[in-house]
Amino acid sequence: MDNSDINSIFEDLLGQDIIVILDVAQLNILGQTFRPIFTGTLVEVRGGSIRLDPAIIKMPNAPNFVFPTPLCFPIENIAIFAPFDLDARLTLS
Repeated sequence: MDNSDINSIFEDLLGQDIIVILDVAQLNILGQTFRPIFTGTLVEVRGGSIRLDPAIIKMPNAPNFVFPTPLCFPIENIAIFAPFDLDARLTLS
């Protein structure tokens, strides 16, 4: 599958709020270790990656941490994605 085929999977979701779960056990950003669960508005799909703006990190101690800049994710590292209501609550434990 080339980049245009991979990109087309996400292009139908442009402008929509989505949830993205990465294919890693955990991440560490700003000294916080957390599960790789992000929500936000899909604003760009290009070159095999997507960009969320705003990008909201779902952490147990700050469940709606809005990252100060947009975040890009390589599509190959995304395990799960779906439309998502940004007002919905997730139980993180």
